[in-house]
Amino acid sequence: MQPSGVEPVRDELGDMGEVAEETRLALAAQSGDAEASSVLGAMLLRRGDLDAAEPHLRAATAAGDRAAANNLGVLLHQRGYADEAAGWWRIAAVAGSAAAAHALGRHHRERGDEPAAEYWLRQSAEQGHVLGAYALADLLEHRGDVGAGHWMRAAAERGHREAAYRLARALDRTSGHGELDRTSGHGEETPADNAVAEAEQWYRQAAARGHRRAALHLGAILEKRGELKEAGRWYLTSAKDGEPQAACALGFLLRDAGDTESAAVWWLRAAQDGDGNAANALGALHAERGETQTAERWYRAALDAGDDNGAYNLGLLCAEQGRTAQAEQWYRRAAYAGHREAANALAILLLRGGDTTGAEPWFSKAAEAGSVDAAFNLGILYAGRDEDEMALRWYERAAAAGHSEAALQVGIARLREGDEQEAERHLRCAAGGGSAEGAYRLAALLDARRPPEPAHELGETVHEKTECEEWYERAASQGHRRAQVRVGMLAAARGDVVEAARWYRAAAEAGSRNGAFNLGLLLAREGSEPEAAVWWTRAANAGHGRAALRLALVYARRGELAEGQGWADRAVALGPTEVAERAGRLRDALREELSA
Repeated sequence: MQPSGVEPVRDELGDMGEVAEETRLALAAQSGDAEASSVLGAMLLRRGDLDAAEPHLRAATAAGDRAAANNLGVLLHQRGYADEAAGWWRIAAVAGSAAAAHALGRHHRERGDEPAAEYWLRQSAEQGHVLGAYALADLLEHRGDVGAGHWMRAAAERGHREAAYRLARALDRTSGHGELDRTSGHGEETPADNAVAEAEQWYRQAAARGHRRAALHLGAILEKRGELKEAGRWYLTSAKDGEPQAACALGFLLRDAGDTESAAVWWLRAAQDGDGNAANALGALHAERGETQTAERWYRAALDAGDDNGAYNLGLLCAEQGRTAQAEQWYRRAAYAGHREAANALAILLLRGGDTTGAEPWFSKAAEAGSVDAAFNLGILYAGRDEDEMALRWYERAAAAGHSEAALQVGIARLREGDEQEAERHLRCAAGGGSAEGAYRLAALLDARRPPEPAHELGETVHEKTECEEWYERAASQGHRRAQVRVGMLAAARGDVVEAARWYRAAAEAGSRNGAFNLGLLLAREGSEPEAAVWWTRAANAGHGRAALRLALVYARRGELAEGQGWADRAVALGPTEVAERAGRLRDALREELSA
């Protein structure tokens, strides 16, 4: 294939040097050899020596050489004589030159004569001319003709790299690439699977022929599949060929591998070529290092490159520095451009400033654009106004998109309504998404359903943990104090003193008065009453009535009646009723003892 459109006459130069061959051809041409004139003219044309090529091509054309007629057309086109060139191309095309038919088709398309263009391009394509097939496919695709795919594939199969790339892109678009369900449910390959695999093959073919965009897309496919090493090689190939997006993607790959310095080099290269995403990445890198001025410069560069994330990131940077007015300005700029997270951030900023009215429409805009956080925040906003129905609607929307805290709120609402099945479903989503409260409430729901178990003596062999215990433990391990107390109680119930003490202590040290009280009980049973009194004191000071009563009894037994009476007074005040009554009787007895 001759990229210039020059049609070769023959390929048989053997082992002779180019100079010797040219001399031989010149001598043959002088003696009237039309084929030699044609070959010599083509050689000089490829070299760019138009003045020397033209007489040879005209001589060969006059003798009826079709290749010379095509090449004369190429020469005249390069000189700017398009109409005269078309005349010679027509002569060559009628004589059967596929290259001339392609050139003539291109000529007619440039002049807007699509029917004539299609006719000649089809002539070229049907003769197997790869450029003709590609140009015909391009023309048909422009018109929305379904026949475009056939000719694009034909060109790709004959090695045309742009055709291979465009065929891959078309397969990508029609395959639903990126959808979650890629199987038929029975393990068979689906048409989507086949299309994706075929697209990869064409990307690979185009990339191997030096198509930098194909190399970029091939790298993306491989990265998504987890083949990071090969993905990096193709990103590198594309980036070295000048593709900014590949340089940016390579930077992210290196960053994820822990090589931040190399990542910055590629981001810098991409950003200097106008890639806004790379400029944002550089900004974030400098922001993490505390180099806020440099970060701001790169965020502005991203914005100048047309990336609205630049404005959003500038807003975040200003907000972190306490520059609220500037943060609002940048958030607004990004939000007006349709940046949903900027709209959500702007709404939060306005809400914190007391402007609920101004915040609501931005939350709505962000939520409608697909921001899950904004949908959750709208739920909070409506819940704060006691508009529970509207709040639940937005919570459900956020929960459906995987927001764990929103799923928790929906679960709580369903529990209030008595719909345990729906409540459990949402609480499982919340707990599975990392919500400690969700895990605790799910455990409590499951706990309420299970039959009572026989009591265990402390130190008895433990039994297998139930599902509800596992959820309690998950919440407890996330620092949920009530879950920690409950895990401790379950451990104590099955006789595991060490485990019970560990969880009670964790809860108590985190400020749980129930944890402190229960730890005291456990220590007292183990004979460590002085240490138990320390934890009861902490619990009582936090408002735990039973702990105050325990302390009153401890001090009464020690003979410290005044101290005991003080804690009894405290227990009466704290309650509950049963505790208050017992504490009242103890207080009266201690008072009588003191006054005796």
